[in-house]
Amino acid sequence: MKKDKPKPREKRQPSLFVALLPIVLMLFIIGIGFSVLKLPLTMVLLMSGAAAGLVALYLGCTWEDMQEAISEKVGRSTGAIMILMAVGMLIGSWMISGTLPMMIYYGIQIINTKFLYVTAFLATAIVAVMSGTSYGAAGTMGVVVMSIAATLNMSLPITAGAAVAGAYFGDKLSPLSDTTVLASTVTNTNIYDHIRHMLWTTLPASLLGLVVYLIAGFNSPGGAVDSELVTTMMSQFSQIYNWHILLLLPLAIVLIGSAMKYPTAPVMFISSIVACILAMGIQGFSFVDVFNSCATGFKVTMVDKAGFDSAAVIPEVLKLVNRGGISSMMEMVLITYCAYIFGGIISCAGCLDVLLQKLQTKVKTDSGIICSTVAASLLTSLIGGVSYLTIIVSAELFGDVYKERGLASCNLSRTLEDSGTVITALVPWTGGAVYMAATLGVATLDYLPWAIMNYTGFLFAIFYAITGISIKRVAPEKPNKAKGATAEAEGLCAAGGAAEN
Repeated sequence: MKKDKPKPREKRQPSLFVALLPIVLMLFIIGIGFSVLKLPLTMVLLMSGAAAGLVALYLGCTWEDMQEAISEKVGRSTGAIMILMAVGMLIGSWMISGTLPMMIYYGIQIINTKFLYVTAFLATAIVAVMSGTSYGAAGTMGVVVMSIAATLNMSLPITAGAAVAGAYFGDKLSPLSDTTVLASTVTNTNIYDHIRHMLWTTLPASLLGLVVYLIAGFNSPGGAVDSELVTTMMSQFSQIYNWHILLLLPLAIVLIGSAMKYPTAPVMFISSIVACILAMGIQGFSFVDVFNSCATGFKVTMVDKAGFDSAAVIPEVLKLVNRGGISSMMEMVLITYCAYIFGGIISCAGCLDVLLQKLQTKVKTDSGIICSTVAASLLTSLIGGVSYLTIIVSAELFGDVYKERGLASCNLSRTLEDSGTVITALVPWTGGAVYMAATLGVATLDYLPWAIMNYTGFLFAIFYAITGISIKRVAPEKPNKAKGATAEAEGLCAAGGAAEN
């Protein structure tokens, strides 16, 4: 006689306390595990997922239910993963071809001590836009301007603050930046629409900073820079690469693809292929080296020129050129997967539904939703200290609310960057702040007042939310109908442009 299968446990709707419990546990685990004990972020996120799983079991969810919800979340991240891989390949190919180094090479030459604080911002911003890394910009041009400031006995905190602000300005507006790619993909926003929408907050915040830097350095000594570090960097760039106007072709392909609104990942792959051809034709690299650079990143040891000694390359140059490759994006892929495990479980348990219903009953305006996003992102940044985490968690919490209210996805992606990405450099216990302080030689709290762009961007976001300026809208949609492919959703922000307030 066959035994009847046990009836599945009936799911219970969580109370507000139970719905909040996984979020609180996650913040606690991240605050202790990552910020204090320095545990790997992937493991901390998996621990948070396990805690959420216990809450889900309590509410009657089965493992099959949770697994299905996780699979759905991960499946929706396929577009994001493809773009991350495309960016890694793009950086590796642009680096070995000389496309990125040529832009950095000529960008270095803008330094002028007459406006050192302004130059500190602009120089690091240019390098960050071209390279897609705030760390690389601060570790190269930031070090250069700090050495000049020390030589001229100028304010090191102001110089460091300007350099940090410039580095994060460029990082936010670079299509090569990991956080820029992540913010656009997890919110299903076309990356170039995301960047254009960020100009509304980033430009005025940066202009405000530039005015302050100009006033602060108005009476500083002028003249051309005679820095040994700058001279050495430019000399070694010229030893590694051959400069040619055709090296700008990969950049032109990306810019034209953006203007024509072609899909992001294919455009980046095409640009990478062209860069690979240029690397072999102009730089003389082998077929094997080119493909290794795309896969695992460029290394100066690949350079095989008479009289060139890769061991003599200074660390400042190595920080800029030894990077890229698809493998460089794998850590972010793992972090994304682990975060979606947590997101899938709390979604399965119904926690998100309860929280969003409560949020909508308490916050009845669009400005309130955007301000709530700012507050949640700031809190997550302060506790977790990781911009990746802030972007993913806040996108999961607020994504459906924006869709239901007809707010274009680029409003969310912009707010995540304004209140998440750039804030971590100002929180002394985060990795970003520790890196900036150690690299530039100035304590976080000393340069914080002068990193003006980093803490005024979200203030502009709140101002726009209240006034309705630059807020883009689309037709409202139900959350369960918003699960299309990334390619379909990428049009949300662009479509909202017609209804901009």
